[in-house]
Amino acid sequence: MARTIAKDHDEKRVGIRVAAARIFASQGVDRASMSAIAKACGVSKALIYHYYDNKAELLFDILECHLQGLNAVVDAVPPQPARAYLGAVVEEILLAYAGADDLHRILMNTRDVLSREQQGLINALQRRLIGKVSAAIAAVEPGLAGDEKKLYAVTMSLFGMTNWYFLWSRSADAGQRRRYARLVASLFLDGVTAV
Repeated sequence: MARTIAKDHDEKRVGIRVAAARIFASQGVDRASMSAIAKACGVSKALIYHYYDNKAELLFDILECHLQGLNAVVDAVPPQPARAYLGAVVEEILLAYAGADDLHRILMNTRDVLSREQQGLINALQRRLIGKVSAAIAAVEPGLAGDEKKLYAVTMSLFGMTNWYFLWSRSADAGQRRRYARLVASLFLDGVTAV
């Protein structure tokens, strides 16, 4: 007979992911132990292993959920004129980044822990997100669509303005994030003289 899934199964997985991300970001995946993650969650190590076979599987779940969430946020932006759409995409990404400081750190620094297959899946999710933002940029400036390298550089520059916002504004609320998103969009679209 198959095991039944606990009513709070998904909540427990989320709690484990949050605690593990914090520990992975502060200690590094290699030094982090499943015992420390269990202690941070207030559960037994056996329960952690009930959900995840090892740290790499846990790390993959953390990164996959984060990137799927970011893709879903961009997918949910309603169609609108190109400039407004790009501004809305930047705003929604910045709002989704709230509280994701640890996720940014581990996304940048822990890929080597994952298997090739897991790395491929994470890379595909990142490429999908980058592709959506690139398409939004190309809609504003169609001339970039013909120069893949330049479009990629411009897209990554936009991500550079948003990805590290948490470094200097850890406690930014939704209003501050929205204002910064408008600043980024204006700077990005119209240059420094516009701001």
